[in-house]
Amino acid sequence: MVTIIPSIMDEIIRYCKGDVRRINHALLVYSYASLIAAQTGVNKKEKLIIGIVALLHDIGIPEAERKFQSSSGKYQEREGPPVAREILEPFALDTETLERICFIIGNHHSYKTIDGIDFQILIEADLLVNIYEDSVSHDFIRNVREKIFQTEPGIRLLDEMYPAKAVRMQ
Repeated sequence: MVTIIPSIMDEIIRYCKGDVRRINHALLVYSYASLIAAQTGVNKKEKLIIGIVALLHDIGIPEAERKFQSSSGKYQEREGPPVAREILEPFALDTETLERICFIIGNHHSYKTIDGIDFQILIEADLLVNIYEDSVSHDFIRNVREKIFQTEPGIRLLDEMYPAKAVRMQ
């Protein structure tokens, strides 16, 4: 089943129609999510969900911009699940897996709804990439480290990638 990942990558590239920044964001989040998942020891189904969600988490942005002239998180969450369902339809995922993927995509800016390791890993991977892309402050990194990051591999990556900005907890 993991063999669907390259096909979903192709769909992201097609769907984003030349928006290389968004394409690269999805591929980077996928890379970090896959690394964290491998080092966390999640099961095969969770790895599949994590991979798909990492690639599709921001898939609602083009539709949000078209409808609302905004890429705001609330609009991404609203518009992402229907687009994800359309992209994933040919892959005939079981209902439980599809619903889980859409739930995470539909809540990925709502950190209080994190309810499982698959969702947690996506958030950590997305934040690792966003910190770089958005050149965030030392205080932001310290705050997400203390309040959001929970996995050992995610925390280690954060500390190693941003050593001057991260506040290590003893």
